[in-house]
Amino acid sequence: MATTLQPGMQAPDFRSTDQEGRPVTLADLLGQRTILYFYPKDNSSGCTLEARSLRDVQEELERCGFRVVGVSPDSERSHRGFIERQGLRFSLLADTDHSVSEAFGVWAEKSMYGRKYMGVVRTTFVLDAQGRIERIFDKVRTKDHGRQILETCAADAAEEASVAENADK
Repeated sequence: MATTLQPGMQAPDFRSTDQEGRPVTLADLLGQRTILYFYPKDNSSGCTLEARSLRDVQEELERCGFRVVGVSPDSERSHRGFIERQGLRFSLLADTDHSVSEAFGVWAEKSMYGRKYMGVVRTTFVLDAQGRIERIFDKVRTKDHGRQILETCAADAAEEASVAENADK
């Protein structure tokens, strides 16, 4: 895992823009749990599978209190096209200067076919309504990442219920 952030820590503040050019900061995400997922590139095969998997369970995620926000180095224009082609109903942040990825520790050296380069390490942060990190997914199952998040959240809820039940005894 590239990031040094850990669950329980406050998420780093950031400034970016969404696909429509509207400014977005951490403060804009407060008040609701957020799935902040970092991915390398619009329209690539793995990133398309990941976006679709989140799109396909978005209503379930919303019932669990989540909003979904994606982040990649692509431009606002690229994001608008990706959203339109894939039928996405969540925002994508244009991190063209990598400042958000760097703040979250997911901009790192990668290697493909022996060539080293800098890029986004696919990572998802689950933030609580106060902007604290609840969970980090660094082993993202692109094809079913939405289900991966739902399964983990269901397990967390069951564990919390069990702890609360035992505390009452």
